[in-house]
Amino acid sequence: MTSLPSVTVVLPCLDEADSVVACIEEARLGLERAGVGGEIVVVDNGSVDGSARLARDAGARVVREPTAGYGAALRRGIAEAQGSIVVMADADLTYDLSRLGELIEPIVEDRAELVLGSRSDGASRHTMPFLHRFVGTPILSLLVRRASRGLDVRDSQSGYRAIATDRARRLDLKATGMEFASEMLIRASFDGMRIEERNLGYRPRTGESKLHTLSDGLRHLQLILLLAPQLFLFWPGLAMLSAGFMLSILSLLNPTGFDLGPLRWQPIFFGPILIVLGTMAALSGAVIAHHSPLARLYRIRGFGFVSERRFAIGSIATGSAMLATGLGINLVLFVIWITNETSPIRALALAGLAQALVITGAILAAFGLIYRVVVRQTGYLDAGEVDISRFVLDTASSSAPHDL
Repeated sequence: MTSLPSVTVVLPCLDEADSVVACIEEARLGLERAGVGGEIVVVDNGSVDGSARLARDAGARVVREPTAGYGAALRRGIAEAQGSIVVMADADLTYDLSRLGELIEPIVEDRAELVLGSRSDGASRHTMPFLHRFVGTPILSLLVRRASRGLDVRDSQSGYRAIATDRARRLDLKATGMEFASEMLIRASFDGMRIEERNLGYRPRTGESKLHTLSDGLRHLQLILLLAPQLFLFWPGLAMLSAGFMLSILSLLNPTGFDLGPLRWQPIFFGPILIVLGTMAALSGAVIAHHSPLARLYRIRGFGFVSERRFAIGSIATGSAMLATGLGINLVLFVIWITNETSPIRALALAGLAQALVITGAILAAFGLIYRVVVRQTGYLDAGEVDISRFVLDTASSSAPHDL
């Protein structure tokens, strides 16, 4: 190691009187073993058990964050940090702060700017609930990797992490709850930060957990959707749309259906349903991506390469063409019906496709008209990018209670 940095250890705290002092002492030991100077900042998030007083008496700098939530507390700690590296952990003794030197080493040696202390080698039935260990954490980690750019971590939800302070502030993180962990990684990956992961163990918690499995998990999914709409909406929507057209074409080629064992399947109606649902999903994903805080990436991938005006006009034109085609097919079928005693064998398949085109075209055309009015009235056409997803994220964060 060359010139050693100063380190700020940030400990969010909500009623951790049984463990906060021990965490402070262990953090102090970790700083000494690493041979670095620094400070310990305890962010009190509304404790009523005397945690703040105990932390102050133990030598930590205590700051108060009135906004409830794990992410809000960490954001305040990062804003208050005086060190060049921020080490984040919990005040419940689950993370071994005496090993923080191992956590900051890649940053000190300029190999990384963000380091995760993976819990993989310490996760057990004694330290982590079964569903969190085998379902929640693996699934969220998979989604975070998929939503990120080049991210390769096993434990995306670890709260033991170190990051260069200036880089942390540049990320401009907004989440106030547990989803803060995912937001940091996704934004860091798109910011081009070098990220490493180290196995640093995990211990049984002291005190009662503040994690709410269902609500915190749903907020994670919401955040990932907003930051990476291509993951849940755009590409799945295009896949559904393509499958719908393929099934409709197969119905036209073979209107009597297909043998599936003892059953006979006619995808006459399923294909049009997929066309409608796929269009709605892809359109929603494109709109979110167009105004995403990661719009720079989406331009590269083709989401935001056109202006709002062209996006609206393109939707109107495409929708109108689909609507006209669907109505035209319906008109032809109607004429055939009133002039012939028997309908063509492919009439039902054509009718299903026509209805899908009419519905999808109406959706696209109506969206384009409404979108153009909205962007004109709110000044989006002149103001440039608008961070709709951040607005939604801020609104959701402020309207839902978050606990540490």
